[in-house]
Amino acid sequence: MTQAKLGRSSAHRRALFRNMVTSLFAAERIETTEAKAREVKAIADQMITLAKRGDLHARRQVLAYVMDESVVKKLFETIAPRYAERAGGYTRVIKLDTRRGDAAPMAVLELV
Repeated sequence: MTQAKLGRSSAHRRALFRNMVTSLFAAERIETTEAKAREVKAIADQMITLAKRGDLHARRQVLAYVMDESVVKKLFETIAPRYAERAGGYTRVIKLDTRRGDAAPMAVLELV
C-alpha cells in the first residue's frame, strides 16, 4: 500500500501520523481531512491488531509508535479487549462537509 505524501517530508508525515494515532486512541474520535483520516485508519488498525496479541513484543512495537505510555496502557487494557471477537475494521471514517477556510473535505475518524 502506498502512502499519501500530503505535501510533507517523510519525517513530518511520520510525526503527524504518530500524533494523530495517539490522539485517536486517547479521545477515541478525531476530526481531520479525509486524506489524513484514510492514512491514519490503516495505522490505527495495525496498532489495535498488535494490542490484541497482547505480548511484550507487541507492546514494545506499539510504544515505538504511539507517543504516550498512558495511551498505550489504555489501548492494551480497554480498547483491544473490546475487539477480541472482531477480525478487523476497528475504525470508521465518516465524511463531513468541507472546511470553511480552504474547502478541504473533512471527516471524522472514530473507533467502531
